Order: sequence, then C-alpha cells, then structure tokens
Amino acid sequence: MLSQTDYQQRDDSPSEDHIVCLHDVSWEGYEQLLEMRGDHSAPRISYLEGEVEIMSPSRTHEAIKSLIGCLVETYCLERDIAFSVLGSWTLKSSDRTRGAEPDECYIFGDPGVERPHLAIEVVWTSGRIDKLEIYRKLGVAEIWYWRKGSIQPYRLQDERYVPIAQTEVLPGLDLQLLTRFLDQPTTSQAIKGFREALRATSNDH
Repeated sequence: MLSQTDYQQRDDSPSEDHIVCLHDVSWEGYEQLLEMRGDHSAPRISYLEGEVEIMSPSRTHEAIKSLIGCLVETYCLERDIAFSVLGSWTLKSSDRTRGAEPDECYIFGDPGVERPHLAIEVVWTSGRIDKLEIYRKLGVAEIWYWRKGSIQPYRLQDERYVPIAQTEVLPGLDLQLLTRFLDQPTTSQAIKGFREALRATSNDH
C-alpha cells in the first residue's frame, strides 16, 4: 500500500479505474444493465436521472475499500457492536430516478432494516458522477468518502448530506486513528495495529 503522504500527493485524474458514462438512459435501460451484469460486485453501476456511470475499480481502489471495511469490522468486534456487511448492495430510489452501489456498506444492530446505516465510497479517480446527489434520496444515514488518504463523513439531514467532524453511526470511532493504519504493508498488520490502538485507548479510560 502507498503511504499517507503518497495518497495526499497523488494525482487522481482518470487513469486507473475504468469508467464509462452513458447519457439519456431510461430506468428500464438501467435495470437491463444491472441484469446483464448479474450478481457480481463489479463493474459498479450508478444511475442519476438518466445519467449512468459504469466503473470497473482498480486493484488499489478495491484494496482501500476492503481495508477500510476490515478496520470498521475490527472496531465493531472490539466494541461489541452488532453489524452486517452488505458489500455493493444495489440501492434504488422509489421514484425510479437514482440507483447506487457503494464500495462497501453496513447495517448496525437489527439486520432487517431496508437501508444500510453506512456506505463507504473510495474516490480513487476524480471527475465521477456526484454520488452524494444519488444517495440523497436513498435513505442511507451516513456516507464516508475516502479521498487522498483521509475520510470525510457526511450525515443525511432533511434529504441532503452535510459534512460532519466525526462519524455518528459509530460513536466513539476516531476516523483519523483508523486512517493511520491504511498504509500498512498487509491487511493483517493493519488490523493488528488498529486493534492494539483501540485496546490502548480503552485502557486509558
């Protein structure tokens, strides 16, 4: 994995994630694309009022989103928080104008709810469709955007997303602490280091 400094200085203009954009696509056309793709996590297909983005994530994109997910799960296990991981669950708006597939998403507590509490998006390639605008009517309580080595959480309020300083769906989770472990050489080292940091924090209290 790259270092935090490498992430911060990286040029994220389109080069690695393979992205195709389609215009004036009907809802039926969008659903046909989903059907043709089948039950796979990639490519990920986003739909916003006739605009379609088909994104095949790069290896690094997938590695970052998976590692963030592993650290979220580590936090939940350490803090005894019930969770269900739902990957790139296809979410659609009831008015048939929006659809999104997050890089990763989670339900905390009751697994029977209709929408994830948290969706994670990795911005490895800039200039993509505005997924916050897609999510705006999908009812996901919180979105995390990873970009250039940091995570910015957004909270849904009155059908719009506002940036917040810390996550609210996982109270007590320090996102800056979590991101410190995203540049470890292996996933296992990142999990072990984060777990030790969480336990040290618990001991301090």
